[in-house]
Amino acid sequence: MPDYQQALEQLVAGKIDEITIKPENFFAFRAVWTDFPQRNEIVGTAERGGTITYRFNVSGKH
Repeated sequence: MPDYQQALEQLVAGKIDEITIKPENFFAFRAVWTDFPQRNEIVGTAERGGTITYRFNVSGKH
């Protein structure tokens, strides 16, 4: 399983542009995301088939 904590930190630091989560990994990702300090600035966009792409929104506004 991917290290979602590290992925979120890289996303916020600008080292990666997005995180793509498949439906089968959503609950594992969510467990890390809900405790992440900048959670409100990480916005997900659902795609067909249940895949969600998360991006860092600097302003914190959707």
